[in-house]
Amino acid sequence: MTASFFIRRIAYGLLLMLGVVILNFLLIRLAPGDPAVVIAGEMGGIDAQMLAAIRADYGLDKPLPTQLWIYLSNVVQGNLGESFFFNQPVATLISARIGPTILLVLTAQVLSIVIGMFLGVIAARKPNGPLSGFVSVFATIGYAVPVFWTGIMLVILFASVFPIFPVEGMRSVRLRDAGPIAQFFDVAHHLVLPAFTLAIIYLAQYARLSRASMMDVLGSDYIRTARAKGATEQSVLFKHALRNAALPILTVAGLQFGNLISGALLVETVFNWPGMGRLAFDSILRRNYPTVLGVLFFAAAMVVAANILTDLSYRWADPRLRGRE
Repeated sequence: MTASFFIRRIAYGLLLMLGVVILNFLLIRLAPGDPAVVIAGEMGGIDAQMLAAIRADYGLDKPLPTQLWIYLSNVVQGNLGESFFFNQPVATLISARIGPTILLVLTAQVLSIVIGMFLGVIAARKPNGPLSGFVSVFATIGYAVPVFWTGIMLVILFASVFPIFPVEGMRSVRLRDAGPIAQFFDVAHHLVLPAFTLAIIYLAQYARLSRASMMDVLGSDYIRTARAKGATEQSVLFKHALRNAALPILTVAGLQFGNLISGALLVETVFNWPGMGRLAFDSILRRNYPTVLGVLFFAAAMVVAANILTDLSYRWADPRLRGRE
């Protein structure tokens, strides 16, 4: 891998981010609703003079191209604007929420890939066995069920029937002043249900994909050669076959990362997880344009970064790509 590869990927990512920022700005500003009316309503009264003053204060009275130019100029300087309702910089609001979102997304991604690939590998050993059939049925059900429905069902199950896991928030109030180890396990305890809810759809998909990919790889000539040389079945599966079978999974994982983030926003709302999802939900209801745009900006940046990492992982896993530009 050469420096030109990284430069091209970063350049493509920056161009994509520019397009996303412009598109999000135009779509939100062209959507029905007037934030000045919502702000005036929060202040206890609506009249023409007050609406005009609010629009002037927040720059909403300027032409749309002028607003877009001002917004792009601020974003380039690292300024995402001021929240209409929280009276704080948008970057400050998001910096306090992005950590829990990243924790939830990465945990769900790791769980779905690791467990899904493990189930797929085990199922591929006996394609006609009961475990292979279970993986197929589980994949169909898991992929078909909406993530918010799964979250609601888990809340009902573990709040009423089996109160084992917390169903709300990220930390327990009684452990607020506890030591770091106790807080770590407390956060992990709260993370179980949201992460499982978000991971189950992609876990099912990766299990089915890895099963099909492993079945294809296990029929290759080099696998038969490895077995003829006396390699153990574990070595054949996890050393020779899995690395090549993982390539399609890496590709799908990168493509699905955007869906994972959008699903995380729904999961955070269901479980009251203190991430960007709850902030985006409240901001959408209040027509809080700068905050919504800030959340979308960071979500798009995470997706772009994930795709660049996917490209790097793909080149690492496939030696044939390392010498190519």
